[in-house]
Amino acid sequence: MSDTDSFIDEVTEELRRDQLFRLIRKYGWIAILLVLILVGGAAFNEFRKARIASASQDLGDSILEALKTENPADRAAALQKLREDGDKATILALLKANEDFSADDISAAQQALSQIALDANQPLIYRHLAEFKLLLIQGDALPAAERMSRFESLAIPGAPFRLLAEEQMALTEMATGKTDAALKRLQEILADGEVTAGLRRRVSQLIVALGGALEPA
Repeated sequence: MSDTDSFIDEVTEELRRDQLFRLIRKYGWIAILLVLILVGGAAFNEFRKARIASASQDLGDSILEALKTENPADRAAALQKLREDGDKATILALLKANEDFSADDISAAQQALSQIALDANQPLIYRHLAEFKLLLIQGDALPAAERMSRFESLAIPGAPFRLLAEEQMALTEMATGKTDAALKRLQEILADGEVTAGLRRRVSQLIVALGGALEPA
């Protein structure tokens, strides 16, 4: 390579370097801004998650403290003092309804559960849980046909308390003398792949009590 070619290469390289520096001076702030945004966004996200976790922990501690009281009425009053919104408020309402029932304030428990069960804005699992507890509280005060109909709405495929609702329907059939229908329903529960150990034990005991036979596992 001649000295002239070497000189040209050096000049070209120098021009490229100079052009690069000019670009950095002109647009470098954009790259710095992007880095700051990314770092700031990550830091804010971590702060937000830590804040949510802390708030949830504080709520849990408050609930545990409220439930330490021996008297159900006092527990309900302590839960009433806690103020939350969204799903947390619904959970508090369900807990308070349970304490109201334990304190024999049936009217307050039913009112709270009905409000949740009929609120279309609530998640399905909370509405079904409220309806299920409400039906248990109302018990024999409901006509058997209405009781069966309302439990059927909780026993649709994919419903969170489907098998528990089926169990209550079998109990209603037993109470109305429909033993064969109850046995058939109990056998279907027992054969369901989603049956829990506790439910399997209860259903097996009911089948035996009705004179039915338990099929081999």
